[in-house]
Amino acid sequence: MVKRIEPGQTIGIIGGGQLGRMMAIAAKQMGYKVAVMDPTPHSPTGQLADIEITAPYDDNQAAQTLLDESDVITYEFESIDLGVCEYLVENGYVPQGSELIKISQDRAFEKEAITKSGAKVVPYELISSKDELKKAVSKLGFPCVLKTRRGGYDGKGQHILKHDEDITDAVHLLDKGPCILEQFLKFEKEISVMVIRSVTGEVKSFPVSENIHVEHILLQSIVPARIVPDLAEKAKQAAEKLAESMDMIGTLGVEMFLTHDGEIYINEVAPRPHNSGHYTLDACATSQFEQHIRAITGMALGDPKLNQPVVMMNVLGEHLPMVLERIPKVSNAKLHLYGKADAKPKRKMGHVNFIGEHTKGILQQIRDLEIWRQ
Repeated sequence: MVKRIEPGQTIGIIGGGQLGRMMAIAAKQMGYKVAVMDPTPHSPTGQLADIEITAPYDDNQAAQTLLDESDVITYEFESIDLGVCEYLVENGYVPQGSELIKISQDRAFEKEAITKSGAKVVPYELISSKDELKKAVSKLGFPCVLKTRRGGYDGKGQHILKHDEDITDAVHLLDKGPCILEQFLKFEKEISVMVIRSVTGEVKSFPVSENIHVEHILLQSIVPARIVPDLAEKAKQAAEKLAESMDMIGTLGVEMFLTHDGEIYINEVAPRPHNSGHYTLDACATSQFEQHIRAITGMALGDPKLNQPVVMMNVLGEHLPMVLERIPKVSNAKLHLYGKADAKPKRKMGHVNFIGEHTKGILQQIRDLEIWRQ
């Protein structure tokens, strides 16, 4: 069932973080009203929403209230309650459905879906006991990475194994539930593609982003990625094929590894706007957030072309004081803050998009600012 959601109607968002906030900004610019459901009062999205429902994600009564207030419902992250999501799909209009939530909440289901699309994933084994871990390590070899199948982000819920003695430390992850062991892949770059698929079946993807992580947290996204055009096109085709294979609606962030010999492995997917797509807010004809709203409301998708080179820098809690001091003096720096009260270390407080003529010059400018010391 495809509905056309008209400006003036209400978009319900599950999750009140920064992604929901930027969805809400795009939606309100396009004339929609916004309702949000989140456990935290005055959340980043709640600050802008027309209707704020403060309740846990597994609260069925609150979900019904969101349903009553909304003409279409979306979500800003994948760690929502699956049961509530299924209830909303059965009783309201949730174009993205619940299956993609189920897949993205479990790394084993995720690997299966990626493989089904024809894309490559790193060799892996499913682990539920110490004996299985030992056997899998023997099969995959060192180094390898043990990850919880469910939960975990920004490096949480994983342990790198380099020697036999690491098994004893890593096995404690099994206390949190079943795990997955992945062979450690030597890669040249981490890249990602944001692909959008509308309720009408229209598909468009954004330029490839080259991503730099520090302590498992995204620090920097460089666009266009510093890779040859053929590989960029190969990455976009893999992302679009995966979206089609999963019958995905909305936005899919596809994270990939690029090896020295030009092979692309899909690492993870996120069924919503993604940190590595924040550059689109200032550098593309259409942002990932506007595109997401267009996709779920039945509007034609916008032009995703890159207007000029851009480097996105995440602003974590420890960066914020220097960002507030120095960035207002930089004319080509576009500051986006998320409305979070407590600037804790490693907490994402915002991001800055640096726009320029050449990537090399932008990167030097960022180094000269000495805010993001690595």
